[in-house]
Amino acid sequence: MDITNKITENNPSLKAFAYRLTQNHEDANDLVQETIFLALKNKDKFRGGTNFNAWIKTIMRNTFINNYRRKKRFMKYIGLKITSIFAEKPQAFNTGESAIMMQEIHEIIEQLDKKFSIPFLMYYKGYSYEEISQKLDTPLGTIKSRIFFARKEMKELIRERYANEAGEIMYGEL
Repeated sequence: MDITNKITENNPSLKAFAYRLTQNHEDANDLVQETIFLALKNKDKFRGGTNFNAWIKTIMRNTFINNYRRKKRFMKYIGLKITSIFAEKPQAFNTGESAIMMQEIHEIIEQLDKKFSIPFLMYYKGYSYEEISQKLDTPLGTIKSRIFFARKEMKELIRERYANEAGEIMYGEL
């Protein structure tokens, strides 16, 4: 069985399923790409004679959930709230606003000392503490504390930034 042919056959179905999960064409395309990559990487785990479509859609669903949890965890660590896709009441999501917010967050991350920002960004991208420790050749406890201090510093920088902006808006019009 050629897994590449199976992926090609199921591609329209994958795209439709990805869009239902993400509600965004660009995110859906990214999810399809990541799913195909993971399916090819783990092709030895697929058992012939089973439902390929169910197998690959399970990979997609799990990837989507993991990405959502990673984003939610990141937003929690920096002290911001994320709109839940599982919220009881549907809410409109402003992608322009979130893009600006993420740009501002990246600017704040760039203000951090590299010894804090590098492990923090690696953790955000999904690396475990152990993987970061190995890649940076730094003790595990040091990595954990640097990520903790990066979050703490970012919270303070975000508070300062938005407190100043709110103050300028409030008092600038007097």
